[in-house]
Amino acid sequence: MSFRLDGKVALVTGGSRGIGKGIAKAFVAAGAKVMITSRKAESCEAAVEEIGDGADFEAGHIGRSEDAERVVAATLDRLGGLDILVNNAATNPYAGPTIDVDRPRWEKTLEINLTAPLFWTQLVWQAAMRERGGAVINISSVGGLATSPILGVYDVTKAALIHLTKQLAAELGPGVRVNAIAPGLIRTDFAKALWEDGRGDQVAKAYPLKRLGEPEDVANAALYLAAESSGWVTGQTLVLDGGGLIGFQRIG
Repeated sequence: MSFRLDGKVALVTGGSRGIGKGIAKAFVAAGAKVMITSRKAESCEAAVEEIGDGADFEAGHIGRSEDAERVVAATLDRLGGLDILVNNAATNPYAGPTIDVDRPRWEKTLEINLTAPLFWTQLVWQAAMRERGGAVINISSVGGLATSPILGVYDVTKAALIHLTKQLAAELGPGVRVNAIAPGLIRTDFAKALWEDGRGDQVAKAYPLKRLGEPEDVANAALYLAAESSGWVTGQTLVLDGGGLIGFQRIG
């Protein structure tokens, strides 16, 4: 099986840190040219310097249509195409019971975690993939497969993203494959509140593989889904959680 991306161009949203930066690194190492985007130009620039040759950046806000259009145009102009889109950027401004969420934070979470992936995919489809084909990878969460006492709002958007993945896969085949990755707890700054101060050790004990995930774990899965090695895979959600969903549940 080939896990190479030679000659391919990828766009990774939220690519300046964490999972997004890990994916960008893996894609460049596999031979792709990669455009990363996030809100802060200085963070993008630092990430590109770390990744090295093959990486470029165009800063933009994931929720603004004009920024999305500019980033896609820059990718096509500077990198010469667009074959892979990774919808990785996400937000989680609210923690608590879903029934108590205020409307502004509900709408912000929905906008960034669900609306943006749809319209970035639409834009990339119209600008490039309708003619040349490609692969779209949506970064969801295992939270989209369960319930949570404090992360329900975030999890609802991630569950919807899993269904959106299936819907777009059905609509955009055979030229474009659309898949999702549902990570468990990954050791990133985004999820720091869930693993710092020893909390992560307790979570890891409940996983059959006895460790938290790292950005590289998600990057390896994204590379598989982007490459021809997964050429007959679409509409699927790959769960990466150290076995957390199948671990024994404590009773009583």
